[in-house]
This record gives sequence, structure tokens and C-alpha cells, in this order.
Amino acid sequence: MQDQLISSLSSDDSSTPSTPTSDAPSKRLSWSKLMQKLHSSQSLDSDSDNHSSTDDASDAGSISLSELDSFFDPTEEALCKEVVQLIALNLTDAKYGILHCSKLLIPEKLLEHIGQELAHLSVSEPCGLRGALIDLCVEQDGTCEAVGQIAVDPYVVPTFQLTLVLRLDSRGFWPKIQGLFIGRSPASPVVRRALKLSTGFRVIKRKLYSSEELLIEEC
Repeated sequence: MQDQLISSLSSDDSSTPSTPTSDAPSKRLSWSKLMQKLHSSQSLDSDSDNHSSTDDASDAGSISLSELDSFFDPTEEALCKEVVQLIALNLTDAKYGILHCSKLLIPEKLLEHIGQELAHLSVSEPCGLRGALIDLCVEQDGTCEAVGQIAVDPYVVPTFQLTLVLRLDSRGFWPKIQGLFIGRSPASPVVRRALKLSTGFRVIKRKLYSSEELLIEEC
């Protein structure tokens, strides 16, 4: 009897369809792996997008030295030095007439800064620095005196205009000792005071071929 009962139970087990209990864990495991892979791929895509956008932003906001060198060639650099010397000469020539001084001291650092601004503002121009029209002005006694105008290349139609507004040095001990630097003008016996330019200045850029707003930089 006992043997019949065991035989009956075993036959019932064999006839009963197998439940998915044994297969369920493996299916759940494969599904979880699939979700992990999907989540990982989404994370990688998100990270790559973030990195690419960050890289694009950093690339747009900064220019490497090699890129600057590719834009600003040695010929342009030599021309920039010549223009700076011409600016210094125009300022010196204006001391007796427009500036009304016996001596004009031009700091070397000022000329260096002007050269850097000329290079920076002409990089994006179609003719480079050769297309610049430069106006020189000096602020003194509350007014802005026009010193002169320089067409870098008279054979090139100007594409942009730069206005350099230079300032007098009123800091430190210079206002107290400037009376020591006096002389006489060859055109007048009046003793004139000496002037020293500040290393800071303002530059205004206006494109002559478009209606873009003025670019004003304090240097």
C-alpha cells in the first residue's frame, strides 16, 4: 500500500506541468542585467554629452596659443611694432601744439599695452591690422584732445576704426615733481609744463562694414 501511494505521488508529479519557479530567478537576473546595461549606456551618453558641451564651451571661451599664432603671423607682428612707433611719434609731435607741454613722457609699458590691443582687435578683421584707421586722443583738463589719425595702410580701404583715448598720469609723486621737467617752446617764450601719460587707456572699436555696436575696452 505504501509502495502504491509513493508510486501514485511520483506519477502525479511527473504528470503535473512544471511551474516557472525554477526558471524565474534566471529570467529576473537576465532582466536586471539588461536594465543595468541600459542604465549604464544612458549614463555614458549623458556623460559624453556633458563632456562635449563642457569642452565646446571651454573651446569657445578660450583660444590656445597655437591658435593665436596661426591667426597672428610674423608679418602682422612686424606691422604692429611699426604702428606703435608711429603712434609714439604722433604723440611726441603733438606736445608743443595740441598738448601744450615742453616734454611728453610716454611709458614703455603703455606702448606695449597698445601693441597688444592692436594685435587682439585686428585678429578677426578681413585685412588684419592693415585695415585699421586709428584715432589718437588724450584726456586732459576734463576734455578729450584729438592728437591725430593714422591710416595703417593708405592703399587698403579701412575696415575698422580704433579710437585710443590716452590719459595723463595723475597718481603718485608725478604731479608734485612735474614742474622740474620744464622747457621753452621754440614758438613761444612761455614756460610750459611737462606731461606724463598713464599706462591705462580706453580703446573704442567700430567696424566700418557692419552695423554692430561699438566695442569699448578699458586697458
